[in-house]
Amino acid sequence: MKEQVKAALDKIRPQLQADGGDVELVDVENGNVSVRLKGACAGCPMSQITLKQRIEAYLKKTVPGVINVEKV
Repeated sequence: MKEQVKAALDKIRPQLQADGGDVELVDVENGNVSVRLKGACAGCPMSQITLKQRIEAYLKKTVPGVINVEKV
């Protein structure tokens, strides 16, 4: 599952980079994905929306078994 999550993040990474941000995979355990938001995303007040509505929604749609995405 970790490789599938990495591949999915690589597909949405350009969207985040276009806004000056990025995402780094930290861990995948029992369907829970931990990520670190970087660049402009790290300090953005909208980062929780980006995390849930963009990253988590995409991962749930494309990687079977993803339950939750949280930032660390």
